[in-house]
Amino acid sequence: MAMKLRLTRMGSKKRPFYRIVAMDSATRRDGRALDYIGHYNPMTDPAEITVDAEKVAMWIERGAQPTDTVAALLRKAGVKQ
Repeated sequence: MAMKLRLTRMGSKKRPFYRIVAMDSATRRDGRALDYIGHYNPMTDPAEITVDAEKVAMWIERGAQPTDTVAALLRKAGVKQ
């Protein structure tokens, strides 16, 4: 089972809000997540990024790979990978 740290879309039409989640790579984009790690709101100025560093470390230890977008957000948030 390949684990990923990725984004799931929330919010209304033209008002996106994303959660950073850990889930199996075969699960659909908005499917059930195993764990909620943080959130990303691109609609605010500046964009709001909130991440639980302990959960990120735990999931990376378990073998989860962040997607390119999530990896960039984690770097912006100052979380070591």
